[in-house]
Amino acid sequence: MSRPTIAFVTDFGTSDHYVGAMKGAALTICPDATLVDITHEIAPHDILGGAYALNAAFRYFPSGTIFVAVVDPGVGSARRGLAASAGDYRFVAPDNGLLTLVFRDPPPTTVVELTSRQYARPAISRTFEGRDR
Repeated sequence: MSRPTIAFVTDFGTSDHYVGAMKGAALTICPDATLVDITHEIAPHDILGGAYALNAAFRYFPSGTIFVAVVDPGVGSARRGLAASAGDYRFVAPDNGLLTLVFRDPPPTTVVELTSRQYARPAISRTFEGRDR
């Protein structure tokens, strides 16, 4: 089996520890993963900008790639976290419209709410959920 690829789109920027902490959490779960940065320079809270970046890039990745997209003005609120399959790809993102453009083609075949504690760190931060789920 080949090494899994995990690709990131966020509005975190790169001047602090947030991207590194999120990547560290991913590698703790799957040390063999190949981590790819699509961008971390989406304007803060610009869901449409994040949706465009993700949609422009995802088709150029190998089948089975997992995309973690975090542009989330609603972090810490009741908004849901989602995991989805569309075509040969997997997506993890907040339920805030970030996946809307991706889901136009191919449409999602599976969408689930991230509620199982099995797929989260023991404590989930209200301000850094992208690292903890």
